[in-house]
Amino acid sequence: MGMHAAHAIVSGMGGMRTAGDLVARMQLNRGMRIDAAKSYVADKLGVSVPDLADSVTMAELREDLNIGVVCEAPGVAKGIDAKFRIAKLLDLDINCVNLFKDKIGIKSYDPVF
Repeated sequence: MGMHAAHAIVSGMGGMRTAGDLVARMQLNRGMRIDAAKSYVADKLGVSVPDLADSVTMAELREDLNIGVVCEAPGVAKGIDAKFRIAKLLDLDINCVNLFKDKIGIKSYDPVF
């Protein structure tokens, strides 16, 4: 039931419209409770916890950090590029990022923020 509960709570945060997807990653990847996950993500993004649920603030921040936005925009990361940036920003292991790095034979990738 853990994954369903985490998904239900962070979906209420707006998913990619805010920081719900990032908080969910921390809950599922590191087993963090919601409050700890929100604090960790807020720290890494350099915002307050309430800002995580503000769609205007997060839209601007996501675009500035180039970590994916809901509506595609020219020059903004999407897909695996955004996931590489999220992995670096949150200090996470994301399976598809690791598989991609293994496939192309690189050990590390430092996206330019």
